[in-house]
Amino acid sequence: MDFNALFQFLQGLQANNHKEWMDANRKQYQTVRNSFIQWLDELDVKLAAIDPNYYPTSGKKGINRINNNLLFHPNKPVYKDHFAAGLDQRTKQGDFYIQIGINECELAGGYWRPENKMLNSIREAIDYNGEELVKILNKKSFKHTFGEMYLDKDKLKTTPKGYPSDHEYIDLLRHKTFAVIHPLTKEDILKEDFMNKVITVYKEMLPFRRYFNQAVTV
Repeated sequence: MDFNALFQFLQGLQANNHKEWMDANRKQYQTVRNSFIQWLDELDVKLAAIDPNYYPTSGKKGINRINNNLLFHPNKPVYKDHFAAGLDQRTKQGDFYIQIGINECELAGGYWRPENKMLNSIREAIDYNGEELVKILNKKSFKHTFGEMYLDKDKLKTTPKGYPSDHEYIDLLRHKTFAVIHPLTKEDILKEDFMNKVITVYKEMLPFRRYFNQAVTV
């Protein structure tokens, strides 16, 4: 995968973020997109080989649309400033997210603002076995890779219904988003061993993702 070509295309697109430019450069877009899909397919095979619970997700299925949804976000640009994909896409579970863009590059996973049924299941898991989650979050290599859990702007300031204010894990129970992010630099992505780095981050994230995936399926 020529990630330099991907960045060059995105730079051109963001300087000319309109349909006319995209139409004139559609061939370049398709070339970059197809190369990214092939790279995702290779990564998909490697992740399946190391994780027996991995749900195979082709690059074509995992890749996100580059168009912004202007129906719900009319003030956004026509096109995004990144290519992104979700792998390990099991229905109703948190996937493994990859984003490569002009302003932000990252690997992430977990649950962003899950609907109430899932949120309740996650809180029940924390109530029942929050100790395991704390152990995952406090692991030295995990902290080195992700830092803290995603800073949740919608985090409750009060106590979730049904839980005491002095609950041992009240701070975790107040979250509405349960996710971690590993930021990437352009230099990371252009290195020859980038795929190996992605696999290393995937492995480190696995216990975190499995904890929450189990919570929403039991």
